[in-house]
Amino acid sequence: MTRSARPALTAGALALTGALALTACGSSDGDSGSDAAASASAKTHTVSTAMGDVKVPEHPTRVVVLDTGELDSALTLGVKPVGATHAATEEGFPSYLPGDEVKGIKEVGEIANPDMEAVAALEPDLILTSKVRDGARYKQLSAIAPTVMTESTGTAWKENFQVHADALGRTAEAKKVVADYDAHVAKVTTAIGGKEKAAATDINFVRFVEGADIRIYGKQNYIGSILGDLGVGRPAITDKAKDGFSYDVSPEKIDLADADVVFTSTYGDPGKARATGTMKSGLWKNLKASKDGKVFKVDDNLWIAGIGYTAAHQILDEFHKDLTA
Repeated sequence: MTRSARPALTAGALALTGALALTACGSSDGDSGSDAAASASAKTHTVSTAMGDVKVPEHPTRVVVLDTGELDSALTLGVKPVGATHAATEEGFPSYLPGDEVKGIKEVGEIANPDMEAVAALEPDLILTSKVRDGARYKQLSAIAPTVMTESTGTAWKENFQVHADALGRTAEAKKVVADYDAHVAKVTTAIGGKEKAAATDINFVRFVEGADIRIYGKQNYIGSILGDLGVGRPAITDKAKDGFSYDVSPEKIDLADADVVFTSTYGDPGKARATGTMKSGLWKNLKASKDGKVFKVDDNLWIAGIGYTAAHQILDEFHKDLTA
C-alpha cells in the first residue's frame, strides 16, 4: 500500500534546504526563533533507536512525524507536531483525531514518501518515524534534525510509543496513558461478560483492500494486539496468517472468515476493493456472524491506521457498544 520512495535529494538540494533552515533560524519569528525554544533545544538526552543511540533535545518544540502512529503518539502525549505526512489515499490527517488538535499541522507529503524540502523548511528539532517507512532516508533526515526511528509499526505500537515518549521528553505522561488504557480494557472485558465469555467469543477482522486480496487479520498487528488484550477468541484461520499478519483470500473463499463476530473495514474504493460484491454474496450471508447480525463495519483509518493509544480508546468504545447492543 505504500508507494515507492522518491529519488534521494541531490547534494545541492540538501544544501539548499540546509541554507533555508539556517536562514530561518536567524529570523525573529516567534514560532521558531524564540529564546525559550532555543534554550529548550540546548539540553539533550540520548534515545535508543532502531538506528542506534540518538541525541535529541530534552524538550523538543518543533516535531515532524512521518506516520500515523507517530502522529497519534505525539498528540496523545500533548505534543502538537509542526508537520506530518498523510496516507496515500487521502489528503489530511485521520478523521478520528480531533480537528482542533490537527489544525495548523503542515502536510509534508505521503507516508513513506515525504517531501524532504517541506520537512526541512519547517526547521524541526526532532523527526519521528520508523525504519520500515523511512530507513532509506535516514541520512537525509538526520541531516535536517535528530531522527528517532523505531524498527517497524503495527504490532510493536506499545513499544514504539515508549520510544516516542522518551524522544519527546514525556515519559511521566506516558505512564498515565498506559494505565488509562489498561483500565479501559478491563472495563470493556467486564462489560462484554467477563474473561470467560470473551475467550469463548471468536472474533475476526476482515479488511477489503483496493488492488489486493481480502485480508483476514491474524494476531501480529495493531488490531490483533488490542483483541489480544481483551482476551477474546480468535478463529483457527488466524493461526495460518502469513507472519502472523493476515491470511489473504479471494471472494470465493470468504467463508474462511467465519466467526461469532466479524469486524470489517475498507481501504480504497469499496467496489474496487471488492467489498461491495463480496458482502452481497451467498457465502458472506451464510457466515455465522452475518446470520446473527454480528457484522460491524468500522473506519479503516481508525481501526487499522491509527496505531496508537488515542485510536485504541476509540476502538475500545466502539467494541463495547457493538458487543453490548
